Amino acid sequence: MSEFKQYEELSKEVRKDVLEMIYKTKSPHIGGSFSMVEILVALYFEILSVDPKNPKNQNRDKFILSKGHGCPALYSVLARKGFFSKDDLSQFATDGGIFEQHPNRDLSKGIEISSGSLGHGLSIGAGIALADKYDGRNSKTFVYLGDGELDEGSNWEAIMFAAHRKLDNLVAIVDFNKLQILDRVSEVLNLEPLAEKWRSFNWEAREIDGHNFKEIISTLKEIPFRKGKPSVIIANTIKGKGVSFMENQQCWHDKYPNEEEYKKASEELS
Repeated sequence: MSEFKQYEELSKEVRKDVLEMIYKTKSPHIGGSFSMVEILVALYFEILSVDPKNPKNQNRDKFILSKGHGCPALYSVLARKGFFSKDDLSQFATDGGIFEQHPNRDLSKGIEISSGSLGHGLSIGAGIALADKYDGRNSKTFVYLGDGELDEGSNWEAIMFAAHRKLDNLVAIVDFNKLQILDRVSEVLNLEPLAEKWRSFNWEAREIDGHNFKEIISTLKEIPFRKGKPSVIIANTIKGKGVSFMENQQCWHDKYPNEEEYKKASEELS
């Protein structure tokens, strides 16, 4: 039996939550939500110093979901961490509901920033990390980025700034599922060699299997990878991970499942 069996089972439950939210509301972004699940589970249940009973603790770690369209997975993980009831997930993307299709800042729910307009999260994270340095806090800031999001030039300004300021309390995680809304990342704007690009900007970089809990957790526990340098994890992931007919299929960036697809996906996740 896997030593991370409990997290593997939790990941299935999170994907079920995401499937339910997206099917019921005919919402997009199931593929990009599924690719994030294992890393979110590892962060919230092994790594992040956060307390649902004291969500505004100034010494907490901060998690910023820069690729805000993946928020269904984040909502599920936050619910299972205890920031709010799992029943509240039924209020996703509904009139009068409490959860939008992109995150809206609410510290009581564990949501650090409003995001969705891509290319902003890393700049905000760098600012938070710098403030924590000035204030003498030991907390870390984790920013989760989409690979297609790296087409935004503002990220590279933040990458330069963070290295210049020696923000070793800042961690970028790139969801490298290699698909974005219109095509493969390599066809839209090739990012390779991605890790070497970050290193050339004076970040310490690691590449991992973003669905392997042993790799994810052991790597996250090594942060900071080097004193005086910000850290980046290039997480090789699969868009649509967990449902066979969604995996590595570009159409599931913004497609929602019909009734037949929903039933088939439910069976696979069960």
